[in-house]
Amino acid sequence: MSPLGNINKLWIRVTGSTAEFPLEVRIFHSVCILAIAALVYNIPFNFIIGLPIMALLSLGTMLIFLLLYYWSRYRADTKLAITLFCIVGNLLFALNFLYNSGTYGPTDLFMGLCVLLLLCIAPKKQHRFWIAGNMVVVISLHIFEYYMPEQIPYTYINRESRFLDITSAYVVGVIVVYYTITYLRRNYDHEKRSAGEKASSIERKNQQIMQQNQELERINQERNKLMSIIAHDLRSPLSNIQNYLELITEYELDTEERRMVESDLLKVTRRTIDMLGKLLIWSKGQMDGVNVKLGYVTLRGALFNTLELERSIALKKQIVLTTELDWDIKIVADNDMLQLVIRNLINNAIKFTNAGGEIIFKAKPIGGECWLIIRDNGIGITEEKQSELFSLRAGTTFGTNNEKGVGLGLLLCKEFTELQGGRIWLESNPGEGTAFYVAMPAGN
Repeated sequence: MSPLGNINKLWIRVTGSTAEFPLEVRIFHSVCILAIAALVYNIPFNFIIGLPIMALLSLGTMLIFLLLYYWSRYRADTKLAITLFCIVGNLLFALNFLYNSGTYGPTDLFMGLCVLLLLCIAPKKQHRFWIAGNMVVVISLHIFEYYMPEQIPYTYINRESRFLDITSAYVVGVIVVYYTITYLRRNYDHEKRSAGEKASSIERKNQQIMQQNQELERINQERNKLMSIIAHDLRSPLSNIQNYLELITEYELDTEERRMVESDLLKVTRRTIDMLGKLLIWSKGQMDGVNVKLGYVTLRGALFNTLELERSIALKKQIVLTTELDWDIKIVADNDMLQLVIRNLINNAIKFTNAGGEIIFKAKPIGGECWLIIRDNGIGITEEKQSELFSLRAGTTFGTNNEKGVGLGLLLCKEFTELQGGRIWLESNPGEGTAFYVAMPAGN
């Protein structure tokens, strides 16, 4: 560490750190140390210029200031120490006036310096009291000398000793003022920076709290949405299943009627299972997080079986699902997640496409990505609904055959696509169909 750094470290040790004492107390300790240093210099100097009484007086005052410094720094009774410091300081300068040539000596200069030190260390509410006391002492001493000059001895042995004493007092005063003001400015700047940093820290914490509140609000909305789904969207199909079973149990149905009821029952059951599956996947992801296993996969290995299954589902609704792609294209993806995303998007296209419609699945390498495109010629999506499709605000929807959706499918697609490092978006016009785009990182 540099010499200056060692001096600063020593100064902090003797005056106290910011963690130990407030600024006013540290200033008092600094003033005590400066006053003691000035007196240490003044004791031999007074002997040299022929003022032994002032040298002894300075020695006694130095010992008192040492005691006051110790009392404040290590006994933590600063109020009493400051009060005694102010009293002793004024008494010292009064005695200095009486025994050191009165107005011919340096006392008036020291009394002015005393005012500065009092303003630095005394509590603000006591400033007027101590300034008034200082002025009373100085004016009283001047009046006393004016009317009884013979009572104020002229102690200088020659013109040279007076010159040295006045000059020395001025130099000491300037040094004390310099270090006092410098210390005040440095600590003021430090406190100002600390206050600014503290304010910035508080502002950052407030922003974090606001973000946390927004996140909690979002989670709360999602929880309420989840409860709504459980209470309504799952209860409704289960009620339908119950009604079908009650109908079969209570009434004698012919073969054709029974077949129709069982067919409807099977559809409701499938939709309910699909709903439950999406709900469980989404809930598990929200509570436990999702484990993503990325790797290089080909479209054939990841999607061929899924597309064949979806093709058969589409045919039941008299919809043609065609593919236009190179099956050997490689992408970076999680195999299971990719299947879920494409399956949900194709199911969504089937749901909103009328019988006799067409769905096309394409894959196009573009830059460092592979775009997977699911395009249908179904009923399309309005601009107002497009902004809410990938969130819980999407709500329950009904397809062209009154197929009911839980509103979680596209939210799952978005979350799972982004977890794999991909992007998802759509283009749609009402009555003209919809195209969903899934951009995945391309493989080597």
